[in-house]
Amino acid sequence: MNQLTFRQYDALESAIVHARRVAIFRRGTEYIVIPQRLRTSEAREAVDVLHPTTGEEMTLFLDEIERLDVVAT
Repeated sequence: MNQLTFRQYDALESAIVHARRVAIFRRGTEYIVIPQRLRTSEAREAVDVLHPTTGEEMTLFLDEIERLDVVAT
């Protein structure tokens, strides 16, 4: 996936506002994370996320994401 759809952006922004977990698939790996903010870095869109178990902060680039789903709580 090179770009998120409008609905995926909306879901991601809602997850940021409400601190909901999202499942992000990138390079064959699934990450269950809490998105913190959307930003641009070197002309690429990125989302800063927090791993809920380890507390590790990561930056994932949107053009590398294969799939994004909001996890129901």
